Amino acid sequence: MVRTMRRPSEARPTPDAMTLFEHLGELRSRLIVCLVGFVVGGGVTYGLYNPVYDALQHPYCTAVRELHRHNCSLFITQPLEGFTARLNVSAYGGLIIALPIILYEMWRFVTPGLKANERKYALPFVFATVLLFAAGGAVAYFIYPRALEFLIGSSGPHTTSILSPSSYIGLLGALVLIFGIAFEFPVVLVALELAGVITSAGLRSFRRWAILLITLFSAIITPSSDPFSMLALALPMVVFYEASILIGRLLKK
Repeated sequence: MVRTMRRPSEARPTPDAMTLFEHLGELRSRLIVCLVGFVVGGGVTYGLYNPVYDALQHPYCTAVRELHRHNCSLFITQPLEGFTARLNVSAYGGLIIALPIILYEMWRFVTPGLKANERKYALPFVFATVLLFAAGGAVAYFIYPRALEFLIGSSGPHTTSILSPSSYIGLLGALVLIFGIAFEFPVVLVALELAGVITSAGLRSFRRWAILLITLFSAIITPSSDPFSMLALALPMVVFYEASILIGRLLKK
């Protein structure tokens, strides 16, 4: 009996030749890799909880000093709250650490279905996505003291703030995620320009409405509802909008 040998180029079927179950199997394997990266990142953050917690508490201490108050401790009001705070920190840390792995696996899953001239944009898009998410998270972290100063100071000088770790870390984590996702705005616009869905000329003509919508979006989506966070989110997005027009024109050429 003659056994047919598969050539190396045929080791992996093309996307058009793969069945639905083969696509689902590949998706499952990549999701498993992403989950393992998240669990490992969460475990690393859990083991480094004390220095990570000190870094997360720093914005609160900065805000308290600006308000001329002295105690910047966070208070536990429920028996399980301390452990819950540690799990929340580990989950946020695991997501941030695993983000490059998640984006890489998404790229590897999508790339076989792209054309040769489209694949060259995949890796720069992954790199830009990670970089912009990190930039958004950093902006949220550094603006957090101003947001806390505004929120705590609004109650007047004769009040004492008693914050729990869960509420404090939850608000900070929400800000980091929202800023990180919002900073992906130029990646989405450039991708739509390259796909021919929108054009640079169309973005230029829509500029005034875009600034208005960005301002409204920033005011609604900011969980702390303070003017510092809103401006810190709106201004970069306006800059990203203008940069997307320029980048789209250059890439089209």
